[in-house]
This record gives sequence, C-alpha cells and structure tokens, in this order.
Amino acid sequence: MTTTTPTATAVPEATAPEPTPRGARPRARRSTPLTIAMLAALGYFLLPLFWLLIASTKSTQDLFNSFGLWFSHAPQLLTNIKETFTQDDGVFVHWLLNTVLYAVVSAVGAALLAAAGGYGFAKFRFRGDRFAFNLVLGAVMVPTTALAIPTYLLFAKAGLVNTPWAIILPSLVNPFGLYLMRIYAADAVPDSLLEAARIDGAGEARIFFRIALRLLGPGLVTVLLFTLVATWNNYFLPLIMLNDPNLYPITVGLASWAAQAQNGGAGASSDMLALVVTGSLLSIVPLVVAFLMLQRYWQSGLAAGGVKQ
Repeated sequence: MTTTTPTATAVPEATAPEPTPRGARPRARRSTPLTIAMLAALGYFLLPLFWLLIASTKSTQDLFNSFGLWFSHAPQLLTNIKETFTQDDGVFVHWLLNTVLYAVVSAVGAALLAAAGGYGFAKFRFRGDRFAFNLVLGAVMVPTTALAIPTYLLFAKAGLVNTPWAIILPSLVNPFGLYLMRIYAADAVPDSLLEAARIDGAGEARIFFRIALRLLGPGLVTVLLFTLVATWNNYFLPLIMLNDPNLYPITVGLASWAAQAQNGGAGASSDMLALVVTGSLLSIVPLVVAFLMLQRYWQSGLAAGGVKQ
C-alpha cells in the first residue's frame, strides 16, 4: 500500500509597503471635491482684498465708471496714498498711531490677563471655581454691542469718556481668550513641573512668569492676535466713546471721511471716496505684517495636547 505525502501549499507572503526614503515627503492623498471646495473658500476670502487693491488705484470717478475687478486706464495708487497721508494736515497718520496704541496695549494686556486667569482655572482648585468658569462661558455668549451702552454709562460716571482708557480698558476683558487659555494651560503646563518648582522653593508668581508663561507662548500669541484684530477693527465702541477727532482710530476716522464725501461737508474733496478706499487698504497692512511675524509662534502650539504623553 502506497502512501502519498501531502504537498505543502505555498502561502503568499504579504508584501510590506516600501519605506519612504529619508527626507522625502509622504505621498499626499488628493480629493477633487475637497480641492474645489478649498479653492472656492480661498476665492471667497481673497476676492474682497483683491477688489480693495484694485479700487485703491482708481479715482472716485473711476470707482463708478470702470469695472470693479480690474484696473482703470489711468491707475493712480501712489497719488492716492500721498493724498491720504496729506489730507487734513496728515490726520490719517494721527489716526493710525491712535489705532496702534489702542490695539497693542489692549492686545498685550488682554493676553496677559487671559493667560493668568486661564492658568489659575486650570492649575488651582478653589471654592466656586466651576461656577466662576461657567460665568466666563456665559460671558462668551453675550454680544459686545449689548454691553456698549452700559459700558458708556459706567465710564461716563468715572469721567473716562473721550479718553484713550475708554477704548483700552473694555478691550482688556476677553472671556473667549480666558476660556482658550484655560483649555491650553491644562495640557501645555505639566503638573509635575509645577510641583518640582515648588519643591525647589519657587513662589507661585515666579513659577507663572518664569515657567508657565513660556509654555503658554503659542496660546498667548493666539489670544494676542485675536484681540489685536478685534481692537484694530472695532468701530462701535470708539464711535460712542470718543468725541474728539484727534482721538479717533482708523475705523471711525475713515467713516467720518466717507460721511464728508457723501454730504459734501467742510474739507471734502472730489476724490474723498478714493481716499477712504486707499486708507482702508493701508489700514490692513499692519495686521498682515503682525500675522506674518507671529505665525511661527502661533503654529508651533496648534497641536499641543493632540498626542497623549
């Protein structure tokens, strides 16, 4: 009797994916619908800036007689910029300096206060801390326009109306910034590091300014940028708080020029609307510069807390 030995069936081995060469970028997946959606979003955000750039090269007559998304036959950007800076004895420069003062002081102060408050809520436990933090969350939901009249009455009682403090002090309160810093501090500042500093004899103030504040840098820059943009573009608060044109920020100053152009008031020129558009273009340049200078500090902490240690 013969016996047959079973033959082993060769099982094909799974081929491992080829390793990516060192220094080479991984192959990105492409999605046509997502690409189209991103291009549409890019066009939506860049179109107003493109129109503003084109309109700044035109005279007031060309603004109404030429195609809005292309240059006129006689571009005059440099002439518009020169007239913007020299109109009304150079008041635009004064408005620009006022805006820089209000925005920078408010942004730095609001960022430091939000960092201190968020760090305190994240790393300290005290009676009523949850209730206090819920109040902060509730304050985020309140629109700033609803607080404008009560703020004006409060500052009028204190004698601070028509002063720079009427713009700076309300801008220091940033509930969303405090909430953001609380969430960021909970992950960015390790408790073990704080305990080690306390064991070494460091006080709480020294721990915050020498250790925690450095770890909170990306979140601090985020709050600073948000507050800077909000204060720079703020129109309603300066409108009700300030009566002296020498204290106007750019937003209220350009609005007064637009009103002069429409009503033909004193000091209005035939190209006043063109100066308003050119002034609007010049007013966004400092914001673009601020974002370009601070974006590396901002981006470095966007993924903080995304990977569990």
